[in-house]
Amino acid sequence: MASKFQSRLVGTIVLVAVGVIILPDLLDGKKLHYKEEFASIPLKPEISAQVESFEVLEPEEDTSVLPDSPVQATVGEELAATPEQQAEQDKRDVVDVAVKEVPERNEYADSAWIIQLMALKNADNARGLVADLQKRGYQAHVKQEATFTRVIIGPDVSKSKLEKQLLELEKITGSKGQLLKFKPLNP
Repeated sequence: MASKFQSRLVGTIVLVAVGVIILPDLLDGKKLHYKEEFASIPLKPEISAQVESFEVLEPEEDTSVLPDSPVQATVGEELAATPEQQAEQDKRDVVDVAVKEVPERNEYADSAWIIQLMALKNADNARGLVADLQKRGYQAHVKQEATFTRVIIGPDVSKSKLEKQLLELEKITGSKGQLLKFKPLNP
């Protein structure tokens, strides 16, 4: 019985192989072969008779001589003036300019912002939170106070950017932070 089964199995495999190999060729019909024709690129372009030929000239040596003293040009008698007359004319040409003193301001001191996220009694927990926030891409810092440690994000000049981060940080930490102006001497 095993030999009949084996014979049938071999026969089935042969029929399937013939069907897979030969039948697609028979059913396809006439095959068209496409051959792309390539135009060969010439190695050296052919020179036609219309190309102009140019003659290469030898460089010429510059023989012009510059004068040793400065050159003064005068046009008519109006422009020729003595040094005294020229000084008086210069005094008349000078316009008095009033210089208005502007008080110096540091415009960046008023424009930076920080987020004060939370204040923790355990400094190690605060440092761990800051390390986690820094891994997430936030500019996080700790500020040690007398009895607690503050977690601060920033500073940044973009208030809107920090407002968006404030919402994200509330989702991450569960703490509602405050947006404060950055004071460089007392962050």
